[in-house]
Parts: sequence; C-alpha cells; structure tokens
Amino acid sequence: MDLTGASWRKSSYSGGNGGACVEVAVLPGSKEGSDYVIALRDSKNPEGPALIFTPDEWTAFTAGVLDGEFDLA
Repeated sequence: MDLTGASWRKSSYSGGNGGACVEVAVLPGSKEGSDYVIALRDSKNPEGPALIFTPDEWTAFTAGVLDGEFDLA
C-alpha cells in the first residue's frame, strides 16, 4: 500500500520520551472489504514498514493494548 502523503499523527501523551513513539494514519483503501485502513509505524523509522489494520482489526489491537495483552513483563 502506498503511504505517500499520509497524514501521520502521534498521541498527545508521547512528548518527552526521546522519540520512542508510534504514529497512526487513517487512509482510504480496502482490506478485507473495509472502506478505509489504519496504518501504524515507528516514529523513529518513518521510512520503514507500517502495519495495516482494518477497522475491526484496529479495534481488537487497541483493546489488547489496553488490556495488557502485549506487555513484555
């Protein structure tokens, strides 16, 4: 998927941590029948890969983050 021209944004909570942030963009497009997709990238590597989510996948992912599903400790 071409992410050129995507409007990336960071959380307002991401200040002061030395750039260890993720950025999110909502883009028109189709994946599994959705009308738009959500892209997620590492702010330290903006030219690197991005994860692409359908709206349902994004909802499941963010719920998992909030529940601590991806915590390393």
